[in-house]
Amino acid sequence: MEVSSTTTPSVVVIGAGFGGIGVACVLRRAGFTDITILEKADGIGGVWRDNTYPGAACDVPSSLYSYSFAPNRTWPRRYSEQPDILAYLRRTAEAEGVLHQVRFGTEVTGAWFDEGDGVWHVDLAGGETVTADVLIPAVGQLSRPIVPDLPGAATFAGPAFHSARWDHDVDLTGKRIAVVGTGASAIQFVPRIQPSAAQVTVFQRSAPYVIPKPDRAYRPWHHRMFTAVPASQQLGRGATFGIGELLTTALTAWLPLGRLADLIFRLHLRVQVPDAELRARLMPGYRIGCKRLLFSNDWYPALTQPNVDVVTGRITEITPAGVRTEDGRVHEADVLVYGTGFTATDFLAPMAIRGLGGRDLNDEWADGARAHLGIAVPGFPNMFLVYGPNTNLGGNSIIAMMEGQFGYIRDLVRLVAARPRSYVDVKRTAADRFDTEMRDRLGRSVWVGCESWYREENGRVTTNWPGLVREYRRRTARVDAAEYAVVGPRLRQGA
Repeated sequence: MEVSSTTTPSVVVIGAGFGGIGVACVLRRAGFTDITILEKADGIGGVWRDNTYPGAACDVPSSLYSYSFAPNRTWPRRYSEQPDILAYLRRTAEAEGVLHQVRFGTEVTGAWFDEGDGVWHVDLAGGETVTADVLIPAVGQLSRPIVPDLPGAATFAGPAFHSARWDHDVDLTGKRIAVVGTGASAIQFVPRIQPSAAQVTVFQRSAPYVIPKPDRAYRPWHHRMFTAVPASQQLGRGATFGIGELLTTALTAWLPLGRLADLIFRLHLRVQVPDAELRARLMPGYRIGCKRLLFSNDWYPALTQPNVDVVTGRITEITPAGVRTEDGRVHEADVLVYGTGFTATDFLAPMAIRGLGGRDLNDEWADGARAHLGIAVPGFPNMFLVYGPNTNLGGNSIIAMMEGQFGYIRDLVRLVAARPRSYVDVKRTAADRFDTEMRDRLGRSVWVGCESWYREENGRVTTNWPGLVREYRRRTARVDAAEYAVVGPRLRQGA
């Protein structure tokens, strides 16, 4: 869709992670420079700022877990760790000119749409209100940690913290450490803390599928090649993307390929865990892909060490001395670490968002979040989401998904720019049609087969995209103007 800009709408972006920084970069490149990024923390980075636990790294190769418009020729390894990913995002934000547009220490409590003026009023925690033509929430799905409400948790005598809020002042050397959870964070930090701990007790509610991680350190000649022949790195990026699409197919559509992935898991487990009794405890009780597939070369070896115990019994309470399980035993601990994930389905919480006629977004999403293409919600005009409902992935790079959203949002902002004081609202018929499609496709997906962070309590999958990234990129390549209403001042005044 070709729409020329006649004005420069003001834009407020909420969140300075990969989504917020990326959409700001794309908008600036399109000539929209009146952008304010509101970030409640004191630095950019989102999950890569917050997750500083030992071993924090990405499970997508860095050539693909980066913006296509800002390649990094000097990644230290194929799967880079948190400090390098955060440094990349900072460099990119500065090079693209968006770093100075971030207001740090600025928490958004809510926003409401002024139908008369066609603008958003964004309320900040300090009492200030910021006004903008366009509102772009980019707070992500994995930003609010879950700490389970376990009986007696407040009585624990030692330090206790979530992995996403790692307390680096706590020395774990020689300590007895209780780890609650066996998700993507735990499989990274447990192998790092195990060698120096006296004891690590891992409390596992359900075993994850873990397959080998084909990681490697890049050598100077790699960096020289990537710099001298950029196509070499681009080739790797394309190959990684293709493998990610193949993995998605294996987990969601093509059962023979899924059985191959399951075989790789079983061989990995068998080779790395010789003890049959421990292997039995580490065998998932659900179909591969139903929960997030994990990648690690050192998770299973860490669990086989003499100072590590895997406990599968249900936790009944936390005591001052440790963790009590359903068999009545108290597993003594000096430190308690929660690796229990995030409130992924609570999109935009705890912000209060009100659209046309004062309608509350919480009411609109009472039975699960939804948005047309994960981006636009009917009745909430000029609000465009990044990494919204049904845009998460099971087997590829979320950056590739978000870049589709960046371009789509850019074209929506062009629609706003072409009609000063107008607002753009997705038609409910279009949004409902998309929602029906998502419910149908996801209702037949692997993700409905077990309890996970992908699902609402009512069983609805609100996080994940049911197809390939290529399909999503194709569907967001252009805005279908027939799916949107552009409402101008005269129409709003009843003329």
